[in-house]
Amino acid sequence: MIYDQARWRRTEEPVYEPLSAEKAERTVDLDDRDVPLPDELTRDEVTLPRLSEPELARHYTRLSQMTYGVDSGPYPLGSCTMKYNPKFTEDVAADPAGLIHPHRGDETTQGTLELCGRLQDYLARIGGMDAVTLQPPAGAAGEFTGIRIAANYHDHRGESHRDEVIVPDTAHGTNFASAALAGYDVIELPSGDDGRIDLSALEAATSDRTAALMLTNPNTLGLFERDIETIAATVHDAGGLLYYDGANLNALLGRARPGDMGFDIMHYNVHKTFATPHGGGGPGAGPVGVTEDLQPFLPTPHIRETGDGFETYEPAQSIGKVHGFCGNWLVLIKAFAYIARLGDPGLADTSAKAVLNANYLGSQLDMEIPHEPYHHEFVASAGDKDAAEVAKAMLDHGVHPPTTKWPDIVREALMTEPTESENRDTLDQLARAFNTVAAGDEDDFADAPRRTSARRIDQVAAARDVRLSWHDVEFE
Repeated sequence: MIYDQARWRRTEEPVYEPLSAEKAERTVDLDDRDVPLPDELTRDEVTLPRLSEPELARHYTRLSQMTYGVDSGPYPLGSCTMKYNPKFTEDVAADPAGLIHPHRGDETTQGTLELCGRLQDYLARIGGMDAVTLQPPAGAAGEFTGIRIAANYHDHRGESHRDEVIVPDTAHGTNFASAALAGYDVIELPSGDDGRIDLSALEAATSDRTAALMLTNPNTLGLFERDIETIAATVHDAGGLLYYDGANLNALLGRARPGDMGFDIMHYNVHKTFATPHGGGGPGAGPVGVTEDLQPFLPTPHIRETGDGFETYEPAQSIGKVHGFCGNWLVLIKAFAYIARLGDPGLADTSAKAVLNANYLGSQLDMEIPHEPYHHEFVASAGDKDAAEVAKAMLDHGVHPPTTKWPDIVREALMTEPTESENRDTLDQLARAFNTVAAGDEDDFADAPRRTSARRIDQVAAARDVRLSWHDVEFE
């Protein structure tokens, strides 16, 4: 399938700055009120363009036509993955009853606290944990929160000498960053030839300095750690904790629980597992679950049920506050709605279809997949081609490309995860895009993508010269 994305000229789709003079401006006076901010951060009035509703509606519609998203087509970006967000969760989150101020007293927010308390319970049961905090605003923030909990736990036991965190070479980059940010020395653990944990290497890496092992299971190659009980025992015998990166919980829902495998701490990527928005610089969520021994170290405030309802409280050895209120409330509503609507049978069906879709798509590719069988995702190899060039060429076929060049233990890696959202027709479309590009001459797509609204960009310049506001863009 050849894809043509809408492309509106800049002169036809202006932003506020270059609006023509015929668009009269209107000045709105702001209330003259004392605010606890320095004068340089406040203003007395704001100037807005005078635009009609049709102009605004058409502007945002055209912008959406120039942007590829999960509502446009398949988005097989492994491993954190963006999957389709059902619209009913947006309706639930938009209910005016959910628009509460986070600093209202517990007695006036019982409905909110009950929903959050029940979500804590849902997530704890799904993960096999004893307690859950909803505070962290993203998966990476959840990682950092979990590692801080581990640090406080060891300090409380008089074992602050534990200054190392072990991270496999297939782990998310945020695992390394979270451990380092928390002040730990990071020990990289090599994988075995089968893509799984090398038990002898793990044995050699553990010591009385080990604070934790951070592990994703199934891992980022889509492989389940068959020796997970031995791995857990090795870490625990050394006095360390086992941390579960919840990026791939989507493969286990309703079938296996990290807590039952021996994990002590985990974070939940609700954007992938429970279909909330991925964040993209905006609000996200990354709840953290812990076993009973670690519950006193959870962030404050935490929610618990009492005989008269629900209340917030500060756990005894809390690591403190990591985010406002009890987390990003409107995101958490969506996760709650998704879980409640699917129930236990629906969650089990989700994991079954996620695994089925990954295996079906992998079976249709004319590309090498070095590590099989796989669960929710797989990593194909572009072979002699540049994986980044393959990815750019796939955009011209109406699909979002997979993650490229990671994990680096696979040559020219193309990490792919279709999730349970896609049907067979879409999977076949993805397979055709992969195979067409893989069979082509790399010179033929050296300047791809050609049919998208934005053509090839200078990736190095884009990363080094970040422009976070349209005010920084020069207009002709």
